[in-house]
Amino acid sequence: MADDVSRFDTVELDELPADLRERVGAIAEKSGFVPNVFRALGHRPAELRAFLDYHDALLERPTGLSKAERELVVVATSGANHCTYCFVAHGAILRIRSKDSELADNVASNPWGAELDTRQRAIVDLALALTRKPELFGEADLAAARQAELTEEEIWDVGAITALFAMSNRLAHFAGLRPNPEFYLLGRTGGAGST
Repeated sequence: MADDVSRFDTVELDELPADLRERVGAIAEKSGFVPNVFRALGHRPAELRAFLDYHDALLERPTGLSKAERELVVVATSGANHCTYCFVAHGAILRIRSKDSELADNVASNPWGAELDTRQRAIVDLALALTRKPELFGEADLAAARQAELTEEEIWDVGAITALFAMSNRLAHFAGLRPNPEFYLLGRTGGAGST
């Protein structure tokens, strides 16, 4: 493996083009480290830009799902897809945004059996329906989300985030992407970035 981060080439922050160095640098400054996904995708800058643009358009929107609910979708999708990188990295973000040190681990390890409130269950179930059997996804799945009072905008958020992370999970599997050790501590009681 290329320095135990990816099966393919990786780059360091100072090797990125200026626009990406600034964008990823802001993330690194906030978190205290450069997430490995950026080191791995950085060897193909156009793809990293496209990924960041779509990621930010979906996960940083000011309307629709809350930021914690968006991360819940990512963790459920990534857990169901057995994507270690994504459920570890986004599990850390979910712990911080939800202020719940157990939610991410429970959803990542068993999204079907995790104890969730009605709204969270509807969000996770919708993501799981699209993740696990997308060819069977249909009106019944949408009806269940509507029954739980998710708005059309929120339902779209769940679907679009699930779709992005289906791609992201596959890319992480393909690259053999490894989570940064720092992610395991973020948002845990007494750990770095604890809530």
